[in-house]
Amino acid sequence: MSVGVTGAGRRVAAPVALLQAMPLGLVLGVFLVVPIALLIVVSFFDYDSVQIIPGFVWTNYQDVLFSRVTWMIYLNTLKYTVIVWALTLFIGFWVAYVLGFLVQSKTLQMVLFLLCSIPFLTSNIIRMISWVPFLGRNGLINGLLLHLGVIRSPLEWLLFSDFAVVLAFVHLYTLFMVAPIFNTMMRIDRRLIEAAVDGGAGFWQVIANVIVPLCKPGIAIGSIFIVTLVMGDFITVRLMSGGQSASVGLMIYNQISLLQYPAACANAVVLLLTVLLMVGTILRLVDIRKEL
Repeated sequence: MSVGVTGAGRRVAAPVALLQAMPLGLVLGVFLVVPIALLIVVSFFDYDSVQIIPGFVWTNYQDVLFSRVTWMIYLNTLKYTVIVWALTLFIGFWVAYVLGFLVQSKTLQMVLFLLCSIPFLTSNIIRMISWVPFLGRNGLINGLLLHLGVIRSPLEWLLFSDFAVVLAFVHLYTLFMVAPIFNTMMRIDRRLIEAAVDGGAGFWQVIANVIVPLCKPGIAIGSIFIVTLVMGDFITVRLMSGGQSASVGLMIYNQISLLQYPAACANAVVLLLTVLLMVGTILRLVDIRKEL
């Protein structure tokens, strides 16, 4: 009898669960699946200077996959991604370590963490533009170095360069690395660290053998944030490089400005696959379900 009731309960629960999942399914279908499907379809269209020509051509993907210029742009974007990931990981880990282990008061931890999030109260563009008075030829940094006699002429590479682009990226996105690592560190059982210290482990041994392995889920989540944000960014590269550098996002933006929608869609599809491959590699290396 109990088996029959259980089976009937499951038959009733299945339609209810389906109805509960339908709103989310509709949202994902309308705002995720349909746009991606349209993106893929349009990427096979042809175009000229004034119109989009429906059809099925491989020209757009040939331009993406067999163009040396396009490959250089993708490699440049990957270069930004790797450098920004390494810097944000280093800074984010130690900021999270200070907040999680050196600051004992929970209230002070939250206050300091909120202070880290204050820049997010303004837009990305405002935060980027705020570097111009510091990095410009007549900016504060050059003025200070000239006044101290460290340099004889202003440094030209501080602004409108790869240095400025990376600096802006690190400024904009470091908190996306700090937050998940800090969240993971707060879950570490402090008795594990005490046991390691009692066993004779030094500071760096505790970091390498206890804290870093237990922080892998948080590092993976932060890495996914950084990879997706930097790979898809275009405005930072455009503003901070002064138009002297390029990224995939900026290339897609320029193609859209020139009404080259099929070419932009093809680049977007390739970029999406590249990001998914990178994210999939991270997920294969680290099981983030421990964090979720």
